Amino acid sequence: MGVPKRRVSHARQGERRSHLAIDLPDLEECSHCHEMKLPHHVCPNCGWYQGRQAVELKPAGGSGDSADR
Repeated sequence: MGVPKRRVSHARQGERRSHLAIDLPDLEECSHCHEMKLPHHVCPNCGWYQGRQAVELKPAGGSGDSADR
């Protein structure tokens, strides 16, 4: 079984992993509200996907009662 003769240096390790760098996701404009969203996902701003209402969004403020606690 093959065993490494020498330790892999940090520079070599970095060269090997250079393609693993994290980059920002590509965004596209929502056709309904014109906000930026991930492609092939429901718009988090308006809830539309492919020209129809896919998700009914809750109002932003909430109900305000303390019964939920």
